[in-house]
Amino acid sequence: MAEHAPRRCCLGWDFSTQQVKVVAVDAELNVFYEESVHFDRDLPEFGTQGGVHVHKDGLTVTSPVLMWVQALDIILEKMKASGFDFSQVLALSGAGQQHGSIYWKAGAQQALTSLSPDLRLHQQLQDCFSISDCPVWMDSSTTAQCRQLEAAVGGAQALSCLTGSRAYERFTGNQIAKIYQQNPEAYSHTERISLVSSFAASLFLGSYSPIDYSDGSGMNLLQIQDKVWSQTCLGACAPHLEEKLGPPVPSCSVVGAISSYYVQRYGFPPGCKVVAFTGDNPASLAGMRLEEGDIAVSLGTSDTLFLWLQEPMPALEGHIFCNPVDSQHYMALLCFKNGSLMREKIRDESVSRSWSDFSKALQSTEMGNGGNLGFYFDVMEITPEIIGRHRFNTENHKVHVLLVLELHWLHL
Repeated sequence: MAEHAPRRCCLGWDFSTQQVKVVAVDAELNVFYEESVHFDRDLPEFGTQGGVHVHKDGLTVTSPVLMWVQALDIILEKMKASGFDFSQVLALSGAGQQHGSIYWKAGAQQALTSLSPDLRLHQQLQDCFSISDCPVWMDSSTTAQCRQLEAAVGGAQALSCLTGSRAYERFTGNQIAKIYQQNPEAYSHTERISLVSSFAASLFLGSYSPIDYSDGSGMNLLQIQDKVWSQTCLGACAPHLEEKLGPPVPSCSVVGAISSYYVQRYGFPPGCKVVAFTGDNPASLAGMRLEEGDIAVSLGTSDTLFLWLQEPMPALEGHIFCNPVDSQHYMALLCFKNGSLMREKIRDESVSRSWSDFSKALQSTEMGNGGNLGFYFDVMEITPEIIGRHRFNTENHKVHVLLVLELHWLHL
């Protein structure tokens, strides 16, 4: 890539399921630089498929924490090699896949604050995590912990009214409870628990970044009206949890200046601000500039539908999060796990890995698919809670192309 002329900018980072990506945006909101690292392709040594490890039980899904750190190293080195002028970066922020949790080992804070600019991040942080493979949003293995949490607060609806959602297996509080119950030694050696978003911000800060209100809403731990951790929920999940989480902050908070590591190694200005990172779905609401009355649909690794709300209306299905733009307002969200990866599987099985052929098959099939109906849930779905492929009156592969798309629109 050609060397760039000086251009004042902000960086936006995305720590998603399948990649880490960065964009540089100038004062006129023009994106003038992009770079990414795809986990499966660029970091094959971690052995992920779709950025994750699906365990033998089909329910446990994790990602290697050092894979995310190494991906950040690679992107920064690519930017440096391309001539990107880090001295022009005024601020940075970003998003992370929601619900995933990172467990910093005792002593990790000291390692973060004393990073050597002569070494890459992953070389210095490889011994800083008490859990090396972290649970992520695709995990469905915590049903027992969900029932325990709901019982502790008086039922599913009571939990929804308190935290914005009934207990969901992927939500962080239930994942923490599972780790405490099944691996108490690792939990006892953990001094801080981050979400993927606050973990990413911590890498740039050189110290632990707080969890923001909006991403914190996806944990079954935050009282969404009061914006504080629920003592009842904390106690139901694990001991000493509040001190391991730290106090939450508004999503638009400036959490500090960039670590001296980035100043010395890459040439960032010492005054570069780090704004709290948030979850990928709240970030989508902010980035699309949704207003009350707008509805957005995101077709990603998961498929989501979200909208802006003035007042929370928690129910037993779906989620209410604190709004990332206005902490006095809220956002509603529906999430479906079998998204883009499921569509890619049907493409590969039906039309030889070609999106062009996939589109042709779709266009040649009548709307309604002749009454054929299919449900495609290769991993345990969120709503409804089922797994497997269920096809009715199908006769050939081309049918599946339209079925898998119509399924997701029926969902939404």
